[in-house]
Amino acid sequence: MAKKTVIVRQTGSHIRRPKDQLQTLTGLGLGRIGKQRELEDTPSVRGMIAKVAHLVEIVEERG
Repeated sequence: MAKKTVIVRQTGSHIRRPKDQLQTLTGLGLGRIGKQRELEDTPSVRGMIAKVAHLVEIVEERG
């Protein structure tokens, strides 16, 4: 069985954002506008994406 994954791209800057949002972006492996990461689709990752939804976009869902 293939793992479900999600590709996330950062679309907004972390400058002048609360520290916890910067830490969430770092936890997702992001940090620069335009950077993309393929992450395992788990509830914890979905929660992190929801926390910074105004700074990221979901490019693709696989699996």
